[in-house]
Amino acid sequence: MASLHQPLWTLSFEEVYESLGTAANGLSDKEAQERLEKFGANELPEPVHRPLWLRFADQLTHFMALLLWVAGILAFISRTPELGWAVWAVIWINAIFSFWQEFQAEKALSALKKVLPMQVKVYRDGELKQIPARELVRGDVMQLEEGDRISADARLISAESLYLDVSVMTGESLPVARSPYPVRLREAVSVRAGKTMLRQGEQPIQEKVNPSEIANLVLAGSTVAAGRAVAVVYATGAQTEFGQVAHLTTVVKREPSTLEIQVARIVRIITAIAVSMGAIVFLLAYFLVGIEVKESFIFAIGIIVALVPEGLLPTVTLSLAIGVRRMARRNALVRRLSAVESLSATTVICTDKTGTLTKNEMTVRYLWLPHQPDTANTNPDPSNDALTKALIEVTGAGYDPTNGKVNIPSDADIAWKAQVLLIGSALCSNARLVHLNTPSRWQEIGDPTEAALLVAAAKAELNLENLQKQFPRLREIPFDSRRLMMTVVLNWQSSELWSSEFPNLAFTKGAPLEVLKHCHWILRDGESQELTHDYWDEVVKANDDLARQGFRVLGLAARQGGQELLDFKAQDLEQDLIFIGLVAMFDPPRDEVPKAIAQCHQAGIKVTMVTGDYGLTAEAIARQIGLVSDKVRVVTGEGMGHLSDAQLKQVVKYRFGLVFARMSPEHKLRLVQAYKDIGEIVAVTGDGVNDAPALRAANIGIAMGQNGTDVAREAADIVLTDDNFATIVVAIEQGRSVYQNIRKFMTYILASNVAELVPFLAMVVLKIPPALIIMQILIVDLGTDILPALALGTEPAEVGTMQLPPRAKSQPLLDRSLLLRAYCFLGLIEATLGMIGFFMVWRSYGYDFASLQAIAPAILSRTANPEIAFIYAQATTMTLAIIVACQDGNVFACRSERTSIFRLGFFSNPFIWLGIATEWILIISIIEIAQLRQVFSTSPMTTWQWLFLLVCPPILLGAEELRKLFLRDRQQGNLKRAF
Repeated sequence: MASLHQPLWTLSFEEVYESLGTAANGLSDKEAQERLEKFGANELPEPVHRPLWLRFADQLTHFMALLLWVAGILAFISRTPELGWAVWAVIWINAIFSFWQEFQAEKALSALKKVLPMQVKVYRDGELKQIPARELVRGDVMQLEEGDRISADARLISAESLYLDVSVMTGESLPVARSPYPVRLREAVSVRAGKTMLRQGEQPIQEKVNPSEIANLVLAGSTVAAGRAVAVVYATGAQTEFGQVAHLTTVVKREPSTLEIQVARIVRIITAIAVSMGAIVFLLAYFLVGIEVKESFIFAIGIIVALVPEGLLPTVTLSLAIGVRRMARRNALVRRLSAVESLSATTVICTDKTGTLTKNEMTVRYLWLPHQPDTANTNPDPSNDALTKALIEVTGAGYDPTNGKVNIPSDADIAWKAQVLLIGSALCSNARLVHLNTPSRWQEIGDPTEAALLVAAAKAELNLENLQKQFPRLREIPFDSRRLMMTVVLNWQSSELWSSEFPNLAFTKGAPLEVLKHCHWILRDGESQELTHDYWDEVVKANDDLARQGFRVLGLAARQGGQELLDFKAQDLEQDLIFIGLVAMFDPPRDEVPKAIAQCHQAGIKVTMVTGDYGLTAEAIARQIGLVSDKVRVVTGEGMGHLSDAQLKQVVKYRFGLVFARMSPEHKLRLVQAYKDIGEIVAVTGDGVNDAPALRAANIGIAMGQNGTDVAREAADIVLTDDNFATIVVAIEQGRSVYQNIRKFMTYILASNVAELVPFLAMVVLKIPPALIIMQILIVDLGTDILPALALGTEPAEVGTMQLPPRAKSQPLLDRSLLLRAYCFLGLIEATLGMIGFFMVWRSYGYDFASLQAIAPAILSRTANPEIAFIYAQATTMTLAIIVACQDGNVFACRSERTSIFRLGFFSNPFIWLGIATEWILIISIIEIAQLRQVFSTSPMTTWQWLFLLVCPPILLGAEELRKLFLRDRQQGNLKRAF
């Protein structure tokens, strides 16, 4: 019996089970549930977040806020407290809005943990099951495979070529080997004259070790770099070594996107311009116009407030959050916000084939046996007579073994070889088939290719459970992406199928040509014959013929032997093999993939298939899905190895119809780097542990959520919950949409800033009263403009978004075209209409331009008589109302930079109408409610003034439609000249 004080790593396997209250077949579901309720879920406690009040305080102390605090203080100094309070109100309103948006965006990102829970494979009631990692309990028996992230501390019970990545715990960059055997720690005792000096009851001093250095322990947070293992959980949640490291956390951290950084920079630039303009206006107003220092100072503050885009940054945050939520609804989970911007500039997608372009529903369709007579069944290509004679058909599809059968001919020799091929393939697999009762269906656990082999064996009425008991596995050499093979050694003594003098039999399955290279014999006519060149060519031709039709082909070989099969090194065991046959399976392309690839081609995005499959298989699938049409160049990993970096760049830059096959992770990483070196923005898909370097190196790493490994998901920027290539195209479209929407509401906000600035410039240049007061500017910037701007942030992707080429990565968000459109076109129209309305009000009361100049000093010094003060209040109210009315037309104009609003439709975005309704409720309130009139210095408007407002939106929108028409005509003219 194990001592209670003995460390777990020193115990034998039986003692480990005993000390943890479990057994080799795992816990029962009942016992696991009781332990879960008693000890809690396998989760780390939520880390201590920065207090909300401090995070809110950040919104009150950033650069723009500090500027406005100073402006408010100066307003109080200049004895205009109402202006000071208004400016400070701007800070608080902006802070509340920004804090709420960032809080919402953070919540959306942290929710990814719940959307994509970590999964683990454990034995419960003797069956291998897949459960959420949070349900792991002490005593659970876990199965670990390459790519798995270990979710709890565990003691190894068995391991095959196991290597762990423990960099999270130790910083060790290279994988470390692990073994299941008990570890004895060194002990130290005092020795004198050859005798130990231990007193009675005293224990030797044991070597102090770090659990991460003990060879038979696997710790939470590490990942399986290679091999397979079975381990028993002894610590979960906060009790793990990982949980005791305070600085580590599993919470998704929100990183500022490059868009947000760029917008923050734009805000700083515009703010600097605003301060400069304010200083200039102050000097001109005081020295040129002759306004008092106090009034000049107030107008300078007005210029600053007019030009500072207070609502821009929170609106960008909201637009990104909306984009992330939309992508999540379309099965693309964004782990890093910076990926949203990169998606809009993507020029190349390097995609896997299996599971991404195809359904990952492997089904064995044919068995190929050497030198099979004409009694075989029909093959998929009847014109290929040589192939027809050697194929055995397997019917049915999917993972239901009751749906279909293996049409084995009556010939005894063929039936015998087919059984050897099916049994060897099934036993050289680690997948499992589980029958679920609710609803009744079969589910595969493990690799879909291996599951397909189990289904084929079951269709031949072979009992998989009995076979595993009859031929117990003695040794395994796991599959890896370099050897492209997997080998198991079985105890074959009880076999009557293929009897021999040797007690053991090794089966090797893998890429046919790789398996063939290690063969010296071939199974023909019931016996092992030497593998001659003719026989070699026969196998290669059969493999190529099947691959050309899109089949994924596996080869199977065997080796008979005794104890030496258990003692050989891996490379020696996989030599001198007997080739048995081929298994052809088909993974149908996803129905939506051809359309998605066509969309990519229309959008100017190159799609490159990068697969570990055989070149001819990859080419066949590429043709079926429309990835290539005419001449295809298949570049293999071996072929890439012969290319220099410069040559590889030339290939990817100037060659078309490229398919990369038999690619290792190193080749994939090198390909990504080559694309990046020639200036492409690369999105890469990956699912394996070895894909992580390429996912990190790419501009956008995209991992598979269903069949991807935990390591790949951690390395990726985006996770596809449906593993579907078409989802990548949807994500790119959404990325482009988010970028477009940010440009739309930037144009909208900046246009009104011009209309707010011009009245103060006119005051200085024309020596007239300003057509707006500062409080009215604030109601536009933080009242009427906010909701329509947010509505533009919710715009869906425009029709034709995926027919435009990718934008240049270097293209700034605030480029020349946006500035010219916002400031020199839309903003100028708004400012002109606003000033016209201002003058019209004065004219209606009999004041011409000269009269207005004459009374300006009295208005500016606030000594004008009540009649003039009333007219001035009505004139500024008219200017304010015209700006708001023009913004109604502007919000429709900004919905697209090129597409007509009549094509988009006025009612396709209901949020815009909600924003318009809200802003007019606000404007009418400050005009008609007496208390608000005093705050914002407004006055009731006459009927003709209200009617004039009705023509402002059509004027601005009509001018924008003419501009778009001119651009479309010029673009069509350029196209005609080009052809």
